[in-house]
Amino acid sequence: MSDMPPPPPPRNPQSRNPIKGLRDQKPNADGKPAMPKWAIWAIIGAVVVLAFGSQLFTQPTGEKLSYTEFLAQVRNGDVSEVTINNSTNIISGVLDNGSKFTTTGANTLSDADETLLKQMGVNYDYNTPQANFITSLLPIVLPFLFIVAFFMWMQRRAMGQAGSIMSVGRSKAKAYQADKPSTTFADIAGYDGVKLEIKEVVDFLRMPDRFKEIGARVPKGMLLVGPPGTGKTLFARAVAGEAGVGFLSVTGSDFMEMFVGVGASRVRDLFLQARKMGKAIIFIDEIDSIGRKRGAGLGGGHDEREQTLNQLLAEMDGFETSEGIVILAATNRPDILDPALLRPGRFDRQIVVPLPEFEERLAILKVHSRDKRMGTDVDLETMARATPGMSGADLANLVNESALFAVRRNSLNIERIDFENARDRVVMGARRESLVLNAEEKRATAFHEGGHAVLAAVLPHSDPLHKVTILPRGMALGVTWSLPEERHTYSREYFEDLICKAMGGRVAEKIVFGQLNSGAANDLEQATSIARRMVREWGMSDKVGPMAWNGQQQVFLGEDLMTSGREYSDSTAQLLDEEVSRILLEQEQRAHDVLTKHRKGLDLVAEALLRDETIDGPTVGKLIQESLGTAVESELPTA
Repeated sequence: MSDMPPPPPPRNPQSRNPIKGLRDQKPNADGKPAMPKWAIWAIIGAVVVLAFGSQLFTQPTGEKLSYTEFLAQVRNGDVSEVTINNSTNIISGVLDNGSKFTTTGANTLSDADETLLKQMGVNYDYNTPQANFITSLLPIVLPFLFIVAFFMWMQRRAMGQAGSIMSVGRSKAKAYQADKPSTTFADIAGYDGVKLEIKEVVDFLRMPDRFKEIGARVPKGMLLVGPPGTGKTLFARAVAGEAGVGFLSVTGSDFMEMFVGVGASRVRDLFLQARKMGKAIIFIDEIDSIGRKRGAGLGGGHDEREQTLNQLLAEMDGFETSEGIVILAATNRPDILDPALLRPGRFDRQIVVPLPEFEERLAILKVHSRDKRMGTDVDLETMARATPGMSGADLANLVNESALFAVRRNSLNIERIDFENARDRVVMGARRESLVLNAEEKRATAFHEGGHAVLAAVLPHSDPLHKVTILPRGMALGVTWSLPEERHTYSREYFEDLICKAMGGRVAEKIVFGQLNSGAANDLEQATSIARRMVREWGMSDKVGPMAWNGQQQVFLGEDLMTSGREYSDSTAQLLDEEVSRILLEQEQRAHDVLTKHRKGLDLVAEALLRDETIDGPTVGKLIQESLGTAVESELPTA
């Protein structure tokens, strides 16, 4: 790009700045610069020179002679001067021509050799060199120096550990300056309602006087609530980028330590950093880790978490909105938060960030596809309609998976088939190539999935059938996939069709083979869960009536153990179980009746699956029409 800065000039390895090198030294735990490694070797070298330098530099020089040659030179009268070292037994001297020599003799000269020196007029002398002062002190000083160095090293280690302990109470928040969060609302596709709600924070940080003139008070805190992957953290970054203020990002787990009181100290340090920045946004992600209801759970409470929460509540009460500090928090479990945290004056507003609708999914797919090489047959609108219930993170993963499939095909562009394969992998799981079914298992799987597919095609309130396959994917030997229509409320007839369709695989095997196997375990689990919720939560049982008996709340969600038990009598529990069993048995019988009526269609669908392994929804509909000879008849739901 033309607006990018030019690359920095290459570094010259031969021109280094010594001052910069000293400045770049890493500090110790106590904040002082660490001693460079070369300094240690310099100190050792200095000690060696001081200890042995006198001996190294006072070694005699000259021609090396043997003792016999030395005596011959004396007899010839060529030696003028001799010096005998009593410590090393080295004899050095000067010849008549001025050249020097050295030789090694005995501890003492014999009487004959000494008489020879006197007869030849050689000036000789005995020399006993004095011991080096430093050398004589080394045996005493070195052990002392080693002991002192050891204790200094131990002290520095202790100071370093003490420094790390003292810094444990500092906040671990990542600080971004005003120009660092480059994310803006333009980078977030869709969610216009959420942007409108959260835009007040941006306006307040930009134009606080406008709010002061009319007497309005901006909320101190905003809680972003929504399923995982909907972009709550991205919204917080966008607010900081739009407002152009400092941004402190921290997660709830960063406050937790094994020491009681550390989390409260980090909370204080976090708000202190925010005040130093002037106008700032504090973002606490996953606030439910420290904001759970106090005094709840099996153990009664958690001292560290409760102290941290108390400090957070105190800090939120301790500053005014005029200071320019706004707190944003995100969680996907608002039901377990402490009520004191959600009251007005702390988190004044809860902003729901839901799963994206069709238009928002389309915009998200366009954002994540703009830097990809897309083929001409890719229809993002169709893909957006085919991905209900997916979050923004799921859609981003879908686009990335499609790119990976294109690379595996050695294609230069992402085609429609890549999106289809990526969606199948994300929704149904990866295909297990290594799993090979025998003929009997493959035929049973074909009729099992065929039972699901036939019911999905003929039941009036069922979701449209998209695809059915007997290729093992994920943990399943086969998959029948329906595309749910975009809806927000569901009728009793819809759930009855859903249970009936779940029973289709089990019933088809019973009709065709006259026996049952373990392949319907997941179907039964899904059907039982739906039937139980119909009776206990949604009031869809005439005998139970309009009552909700939701006794499935877990203790770890913040409720006390004594209040999370069953709230109804044994007779009511028996009635609930009877109604759940009635719904399941009725829908199983209904599935049996429908599949018996469409037995020819079931056989055709199973044969197509054995032949093609994967067929789509329209193909299933044509096979059922072919078996009937007329249009597909819709089965009316039973009362």
